[in-house]
Amino acid sequence: MRYFELFDVPVDYNVDLIKVNQQYLELQRVVHPDRFAGKGEREKLLAVQKTAEINDALAVLKHPVKRAEYMLGERGIDIRAEQQTLQDPMFLMQQMELREALEELPQSDDVEGAIEQFEQQVKTLDIEFSQQLAELLSSDSENDLHQAADNIRKLKFVYKLRDELARIEDSIFD
Repeated sequence: MRYFELFDVPVDYNVDLIKVNQQYLELQRVVHPDRFAGKGEREKLLAVQKTAEINDALAVLKHPVKRAEYMLGERGIDIRAEQQTLQDPMFLMQQMELREALEELPQSDDVEGAIEQFEQQVKTLDIEFSQQLAELLSSDSENDLHQAADNIRKLKFVYKLRDELARIEDSIFD
């Protein structure tokens, strides 16, 4: 099953999430297991399986990193379960600096201001990597697709930073 096709949206990193949600509701309406309550066991089982597939597709299409990984996988580059690290020294240095800044947030004189500034840095990286990723995923070049894989790895780092920041905020403000 091809997720973009299932949801009747163009294969594009910048997917229309409103349309995806609308299509999801329509698909669920058609295949929801409750509609098959009076049917045979085979039809019930198929409805449950189809519902699970639709839910999986929705989860992938709604999440930028999962969507990008899926798009690469559809083009023969599967990085979904990998644990490979980046070899980009500039990015690795930036990553170390951001992790240090994150660790120092609780000791800041102006914690709220420091958190806001850090959030802005992370948001800027997210936008930058996402824009690059959209361009790279639209390319037919094998080299661009491998660069897209590296961008996904970078975007995963940005999402981890956001999660860690949320944990720090919870510990500070709760």
